[in-house]
Amino acid sequence: MSDEYVAALVELSPMTAIELGRRSSRPGLDDLSPDGLAERHRLITGTLARLAVVPPSGPDDELAREVITERLTGQAERLASGWAAADLNSISSPVQHVRQTFDLLPTDTEADLAELRDRMAGVPAALDGYARGLAVASAAGRTAAVRQIERCAAQCTAFGAGAGAGAGDGGWFTAFVRGLSTSDTARDPRTDPRTDSGTDAVTRAGLSEVARAADRAYLELAAFLRTELRPAAPSTDPVGADRYRMDQRRFLGTELDLAETYAWGWHEFLTIEAELHRVAGRITGGGSPAAAAAALDADPARSVTGRAAFQDWMTEVSGAVVADLAGTQFDLPESIRALDCRMAPLGSPVGAYYLAPSEDLRRPGSMWFSFPADRQRFPTWRETTVLHHEGVPGHHLQIATALHERDRLNDFRRSLGGTAGHSEGWALYAERLMRELGRLDDDGVLFGLLDSQLFRAARVVVDIGMHLELPIPAEARFATGHRWTPALGLEFLTTRTVSDPALCRDEIDRYLGWPGQAPAYKVGERVWLAGRAAARTRAGGRFDARAFHTAALRLGGMGLDPLARQLARL
Repeated sequence: MSDEYVAALVELSPMTAIELGRRSSRPGLDDLSPDGLAERHRLITGTLARLAVVPPSGPDDELAREVITERLTGQAERLASGWAAADLNSISSPVQHVRQTFDLLPTDTEADLAELRDRMAGVPAALDGYARGLAVASAAGRTAAVRQIERCAAQCTAFGAGAGAGAGDGGWFTAFVRGLSTSDTARDPRTDPRTDSGTDAVTRAGLSEVARAADRAYLELAAFLRTELRPAAPSTDPVGADRYRMDQRRFLGTELDLAETYAWGWHEFLTIEAELHRVAGRITGGGSPAAAAAALDADPARSVTGRAAFQDWMTEVSGAVVADLAGTQFDLPESIRALDCRMAPLGSPVGAYYLAPSEDLRRPGSMWFSFPADRQRFPTWRETTVLHHEGVPGHHLQIATALHERDRLNDFRRSLGGTAGHSEGWALYAERLMRELGRLDDDGVLFGLLDSQLFRAARVVVDIGMHLELPIPAEARFATGHRWTPALGLEFLTTRTVSDPALCRDEIDRYLGWPGQAPAYKVGERVWLAGRAAARTRAGGRFDARAFHTAALRLGGMGLDPLARQLARL
């Protein structure tokens, strides 16, 4: 039944098919209109009804039902609430998903180019349906806040006109197609499967036309957001406890005690901050974390210049980590060792993200770094831990391992069952693990790890605090007695962490538009650490960390409640 659901979803959603590396017979892209969302809702509720009446055949089957039921129940709740139609935020909504789909499509053969043209031709219809859904949701009183609309409108303009454009050369889609043509100049006709029969020229002419239409569609969406949606949007950002709990369940697969989690987040933040100060003192001879960050940033040996040089650095360091850990600390089959390191398109939110391999592992996983358009110098001490988080032993190891388990896991658990708590929690755990394995003996790189961990603890208190408008406790030594606001959230991140100010600004917008997701890192790590501690206690001196990690990763994706129960059995 899990496999059947994935197969049905692939037919319904070409974008899901592309993500998984499968074929969908439906042309174009997803139907993001109210009718398309209703069709998806029917698939989910029909599957849940079947799952409820079919008895499991054993423990593995019971787990399979638990995982898919928990995930689909949360999706059905969100679709029924009407907030799925209102999905608009600066980090992960259809605004970004439609464009990112084209990062995953192959372009090697004429058949690939023909499919690319078909999918790109679907961009205007997908964005038009999306806009109609936003309008229907807005009429029902469900509209993203002004902040998200303005950020997304700016992103749409960047995708449609080109980041920093003005010369009339077209947007991202036109540049993408132009890049395909440029890369053809080095093509060897003896080995390249594309022909010179004239089909290639026709295909490219068609691609140029649909690329221009896709660029225009993003500009039209930007205009819709600014002129039609923004006037109806609330100016306040917090979503309140009820919606926050719904979104938090979607990202975590568990129900949090928000008061306890908020207090625990402060304890974690202050504990990590104290160690950050100690390491900063060692780097600077008694100076502050800000002074340590400035000293590290100024060290030529700890940075690279130029986007191409940074991409080369990513590739080199990531490959060295894979070679170091494979077969010693983790089981990494040869088929999952490849990892592409790329720079995200200009105009994307500042930060890093990971895109999974195809189900058959023929398309490798990829991690993408996004920086401000004017950034040319890249401090590597800040980014080494990010490589561990996005690559190995973080997201890539976890997600590719599950995909590799074709003979043991159903398709849902391999590809679609994961939650932010499960994946981001593991990736944060992986950052810490690199230190435990002795791979962070340099104080500069250790300082980068602690900054990353501090930032994720700050996410817990800032995200929960802003959306629930909670008071700031006295032990915070910051704005004591005040309740959280976006302005205080930004001040807190820029004064109490040493993260890039551009990242901090994007982070506040992210939290406010994606409620409940930001705490997933630390909350998920908490579950992974508790599971390992319990396994170590049960095994005593026989505890084998490599065996524990292998068994845990082979479980596949799931919410935190089933994950905690499964880790308790390892």
